[in-house]
This record gives sequence, structure tokens and C-alpha cells, in this order.
Amino acid sequence: MTVIGFHASHEQIPPAELLTAVQHAEQVGFTAAMCSDHLEPWSVRQGQSGFAWSWLGAALATTSLPFGAVNAPGQRYHPVIIAQAVATLAQMNPGRFWVALGSGELMNEHITGQQWPRKELRDARLRECVDVIRALLAGEEVTHDGLVTVDRARVWSLPEQQPALVCPAVTAATARRGADWADGLITINQPHDRLREVLGAYRDAGGQGPATVQVHLSWAPDEDEALEIAYDQWRSNLLPPPTCWELEGAKSFDQVGELVSRDQVKQAVQVSADLGEHTARIAEYAELGFDQVVLHHVGQTQTAFLDAFGEKVLPQLDVTRPGPAVAIDPPGPEGVRRPEQEPQPAVLA
Repeated sequence: MTVIGFHASHEQIPPAELLTAVQHAEQVGFTAAMCSDHLEPWSVRQGQSGFAWSWLGAALATTSLPFGAVNAPGQRYHPVIIAQAVATLAQMNPGRFWVALGSGELMNEHITGQQWPRKELRDARLRECVDVIRALLAGEEVTHDGLVTVDRARVWSLPEQQPALVCPAVTAATARRGADWADGLITINQPHDRLREVLGAYRDAGGQGPATVQVHLSWAPDEDEALEIAYDQWRSNLLPPPTCWELEGAKSFDQVGELVSRDQVKQAVQVSADLGEHTARIAEYAELGFDQVVLHHVGQTQTAFLDAFGEKVLPQLDVTRPGPAVAIDPPGPEGVRRPEQEPQPAVLA
């Protein structure tokens, strides 16, 4: 039994159209959803950049799906603001919202005018942000001086259960680092040996919670059409770290993307007109140990993909709904301080 989710790509689809798509995804049998959180698209051809947090309120209110978002606190977003946003969505939609917290990319973060830190500093900053967000979601008043600064912050409207904070990881090293704080893992489709390494590193380091893989795919009734969709929309996204962390925006990604061939796209995107092939490849992720598989059709039109997969693919996969998206070891409801209670100040090192 595997959760099959729908990925809502804000960089590719206008927000109103994307809302219709995720509603349709639920109607055809998808049991979860997640979305990106960018200011800049990966390519000028993609051409969109909806604000995820506004959209999530509408998506959660108009479906019964659980949702996740991938976010980078610390520069473009102050961690207190993210804690407040997460708490509000989780309070309004109990057990239905999680957030994956990563170290970010220059393309979205340079807008503040702050220096873009080295990767080791970004990783350290992320960990500080995680600790700040955890404390705020527990009802604490937080003061912190470090790579981020927090002065006597408190989130007043809190959910009964803390939502899950998830580690996004493409490499085994990142997965290992996140194991001591995360309530789950999310990665992207890679060769199976690398996925085993990432998942194994997370579990071996004590990482708990569901493991999710986001699968980039392209389907069309014609094989050549499926490949052209993938090449047009996703060749700029094939750049490995650290390149993808350091480019400044969509135009830069497009320039480097011109060096990517169609054969290289096929190595990173599951391109096929054969729905049986897609079904078999999705099932393989469950066999590798992933609890949730989130499908991202990289085209800008989603309806045909959703209808085809809802009719021919999902019924073959024993799809189930996920459990509540809550923290693994949070304070119980009695541990959440309500506004009428006096919080205990937390001064984080």
C-alpha cells in the first residue's frame, strides 16, 4: 500500500489553474499533494511563480487532501514567519499539513540583498531555523542570536498537534544530517542505487517518519510528444548541486539548460507514452522502501495526465491515504501553551 500524491508546480502553472488541477487530482484518486515555494521559475518558458502560502489556504479548504510544501527559511523568509504560517495552516487543517525545510537556492534568496552564504553556513543556518520553528510551534517565546536573529517571538495561534517538519535531501550526506531533527524524508527520483543510499543514510542515522520520493515524469499519448514536453519544460532543472544552488535566476538556468540533450532529460525524467511502464516504475519506488510517491507531470497542462493516470495507473497500485502529518515526538496537547497561559522563554544558543 502506497500513498500516491500530486505535485503542484507553481513555477509552471498559474495559481487558479493549479488549484483546479489539484482538485481534479483528488477526484481521480490521488490521496495527497505537495507544492513548491519559489519566487523565480526554473525557466523563462515555465513563466509562473505563484505564492505558495496563499495558494495552500485555498487548496486545503477546497479539497480533503493532506498537503506539504518545500520551504527555505533563513533569508527570504524569517523562521518566525514560517512558524506562524505553518501553525495557522495546521490549526485550520489538523493533521493535513507538513513542511520540508531546506537550505535554499540563490535564485530565490538573492532578492534580500544579503550575502549568499557558503553551503556549510546555509546548512548551519537551516538547523538554527529548525530549532526556532520547533520551539515556536511548542508555544515557547523564543530569543535567538546566531546566523538568524529572533527577539522575543511567540506564535499565539497553535495547532493541537505540531505538524511534521520534513528533511528534503538529494544526497546521503544531507539525509544523514537531517535524521536527528526531521519527522520524515523527501527526495527526488534518481537511480535506484542512489535512492537506496539516501534512504539508508537517513534510516541508519536514526531518521524516523515516512519516506517520500517526488517523481518527475512526462506522459503523452505519443512518445515523441512526451519527450518534447520534458525537454521544453524540464531541461533547465537537470543541473546538479552545487550549480543549481548558485545560479541567479530563470535566464541563467535557461542558458545552462541549452547544453542539456534530450537523452540527458530522459535520464532524469520518466518519459513514456506507455501507462503500464509508468505503473511499473512507480511500484518500484514502494519496493525500495518509500511510503509515499508524489508524481510531477512536468507539462504545463495537467488534465490529460490526471485522467489517464486516474483511470489506468492508480487502480493498479493499491493506493492508500497517508497517516496524520504530525511531529513524531511533539509535546501532547497539554504541552501547547494557549494565549492565556504564560510561555516559558526559550533562549536558543
